[in-house]
Amino acid sequence: MSPTATVIRVKVKPNARCSSLVQAPDGSWLAQVKASPLEGKANRELLGLIASHFQCAKAAVSIKSGTSSRMKLIRIERP
Repeated sequence: MSPTATVIRVKVKPNARCSSLVQAPDGSWLAQVKASPLEGKANRELLGLIASHFQCAKAAVSIKSGTSSRMKLIRIERP
């Protein structure tokens, strides 16, 4: 069985009080993460948050584009 990939658009807000991931009415996602954007901490927390939400391995989630911006395209591999 070959894996399928899903790409989602996520707007990230770092330095939030609590971490959350919610879907907006337009189909994009809003992620609030506690970590600061320094040294990739917010990106690492974002990948873990998405992996737990979609119940997949953290290694199956990657940033396709937007590593240094707030709007990111996230790729999720599924078996």
